[in-house]
Amino acid sequence: MSEPSPTGVAAVILKAMWFAAEKHRHQRRKDARASPYINHPIAVATLLADEGGVDDPVVLCAALLHDTLEDTETTSAELIEAFGAEVAAVVAEVSDDKSRTRAERKRLQVEHAASASHRARLVKLADKISNLRDLKAHPPADWSDERKREYFAWAREVVDRLRGTSARLESIFDRLYVD
Repeated sequence: MSEPSPTGVAAVILKAMWFAAEKHRHQRRKDARASPYINHPIAVATLLADEGGVDDPVVLCAALLHDTLEDTETTSAELIEAFGAEVAAVVAEVSDDKSRTRAERKRLQVEHAASASHRARLVKLADKISNLRDLKAHPPADWSDERKREYFAWAREVVDRLRGTSARLESIFDRLYVD
């Protein structure tokens, strides 16, 4: 498969989807169905566009690419070359440093949420919503009810620091959290 040649906003977004699909091609989600990983970034971008009313191509591209730095061998330089510095910066803002422990990464997500750029905050909100939806519908088989509750509580801590970013997305999160 050869890389598409983008012309226009839609083509750039499709290029980001193609790039993410290539980077995540051998990865699966941890759900009981072992869903293709690319479903998650597509769900995040779709949520932003369809339910959040977001039409900023930088945000939509960053949503599609949001896990490439932390979960694949992708470099910031690759993202800059393919999508520009703005998209790469948003992706970097929402990426965890995998050299840190899980507990430290989770703490830093809460700590840094309030100071993130507006674009990164939108991606982070949609990511948390998507993760909670997936956790409710198809949780990992080895996750106890307690671990699910802990994840929900942590996601709420992050989202509470993102308040004021998007009333639409925050409302979706709140409804999902109490369901």
